[in-house]
Amino acid sequence: MSKSFDVVVIGAGPGGYIAAIRAAQLGMQVACIDEWKNDKGGPAPGGTCTNVGCIPSKALLQSSEYFEHANKHFADHGITAKDVKMDVAKMVGRKDNIVKQSNDGILYLFKKNKVTFFHGRGSFVKAVDGGYEIAVAGDKPETLVAKQVIVATGSSPRELPGAPFDEENILSNDGALRIPAVPKRLALIGSGVIGLEMGSVWRRVGAEVTVLEALPTFLGAVDEQVAKEAKKAFDKQGLKIALGVKIGEVKSGKKGVAIAYTDAKGEAQKLEVDKVIVSIGRVPNTTGLNAEAVGLKLSDRGQVEVDELCRTNLPGVWAVGDVVRGPMLAHKAEEEGVAVAERMAGQHGHVNFNTIPWVIYTSPEIAWVGKTEQQLKADGVKYKAGSFPFMANGRARALGDTTGFVKMLADAATDEILGVHIVGPMASELIAEAAVAMEFKASSEDIARICHAHPTLGESMKEAALAVDKRTLNF
Repeated sequence: MSKSFDVVVIGAGPGGYIAAIRAAQLGMQVACIDEWKNDKGGPAPGGTCTNVGCIPSKALLQSSEYFEHANKHFADHGITAKDVKMDVAKMVGRKDNIVKQSNDGILYLFKKNKVTFFHGRGSFVKAVDGGYEIAVAGDKPETLVAKQVIVATGSSPRELPGAPFDEENILSNDGALRIPAVPKRLALIGSGVIGLEMGSVWRRVGAEVTVLEALPTFLGAVDEQVAKEAKKAFDKQGLKIALGVKIGEVKSGKKGVAIAYTDAKGEAQKLEVDKVIVSIGRVPNTTGLNAEAVGLKLSDRGQVEVDELCRTNLPGVWAVGDVVRGPMLAHKAEEEGVAVAERMAGQHGHVNFNTIPWVIYTSPEIAWVGKTEQQLKADGVKYKAGSFPFMANGRARALGDTTGFVKMLADAATDEILGVHIVGPMASELIAEAAVAMEFKASSEDIARICHAHPTLGESMKEAALAVDKRTLNF
C-alpha cells in the first residue's frame, strides 16, 4: 500500500534536505528519499557535499594546513618542531568521522522536523490523481504518492573520455579523498575547484603536483587580477601548472598512470605519475529518475529544465541544485530549496544569482561575489575599482599570511557595489560581508563609513571601499 505525502523530495543533498526541512516547517507532510550509503550500508544523507565534497575536503585541507605550518612556519613564531610526520590513515579517519557527524546531524534534523526519511533510490512511476507515484528502490522497497515533488538529485564527476574512474589510479573527488598514502607524483587534469583543493592537500603533505589545464588561462571565471595573484602564489608553493594542453592517451597500470598530452606550443609531452585526479566538471544526476514515465522535460545536457522559479514543465514538480541550470554550488542549492518550499506554501521565495558567493579553499583562499572586472568591461559598464593588499593589514601580518588583496568594483555613477574579489587569508569568511552589502544595494561609501574592529582582516574590506574613492588610510 502506498504512503501519501504533501511533498516528496528526491535527494538529500544540500538542496534536498534543506527543502524538506523548510517544507515541514511550513506545515507540510514531507518525505525525503536518498540512496547514499556509509561503509556499513546505512544511510548517509548530505549528498556529494557532505560525503565526498565540501565537508570532507575542508577536513583534509585543515589537516594538511596544520602539517605545513608545523614543518615550514612554526619556526617563525619561535616554535621548534622536529620530525613532524603525517599519519595519512589518521587524517583520513578524522575526515570520515566528520562526515559521519554531518550524516547523523541531518538524520536528527529530519526527526526534529518530522520529515519521513526513506533510504533508497527514488524514481517516478506515473502520474496519479492528485499527484505522482514515486518508487523507492532499496533494502525496503516502498511506493509513495506525493501531491508535489522536488527533484534534488545532484551531480556526478565527469569522466575523461577513454579513462574512466577506477578510484585507484584515476580518481574522481571521491577517490581523491581516500588516497591511503601520500603519492610521490600526482597529476590534476583540469584546474577546477575540486582539483585545486585536493592538489593543495596532497602537495602540502609531500606530493609533487602537476596541473594540466586545457584552457589557455588559469581560473578563467575568476577576476584576472585575482587569478594572476593566485597563480603566482601557487607557483611559489611548487605547484606546476601547464595551461593550453590537449590531453591524449591516459594509460593506467600497476606502476601508476602515463599521460600523453600536447603542450601550449603544440609539442608532444608525457607525464608519468602515481595517481591522477580528474577535475573537468560535473554532470547532472538524472539517469534512473525515470523522467520519461511522467514526461519530465530534460535538456540536451541531462539537466531538469526549470523556469526562474524552479518549476518544471509538470504541475507540482520542481527541481533544485546541481540538477538544474546555474552554478553547481551547495549554498545555491540550499537557497533554491528554501525558495521552492516557500513557493509551495504560497510565499515569495527568492534567490538572487548575482549575490551568490564563490569560494576556492586553496592557500591563499579565493572568494568572490558579483561581476568581475573583465565582465564589466565586456558589458560596457562604467565602474570604479579599489583594492587593498593584506601586506598592509595588521592582523594579516600577525597571522604571518600577507598574500593577496581585497578588490572592490563599484558603479561609476551610482557607487553601487558590483563585485568584490578576494585572494588571501580567510577569504571564504570575508566574502560574506560583501554578499550582504550587495544584497542591500550598498555603495562602496557605505562600507567605507562602517566601523570595522581593529585589528581584523575585515578592515581590508573597508580599506578596499576607501580605495574606490582613492582615499585609503593604511596604504
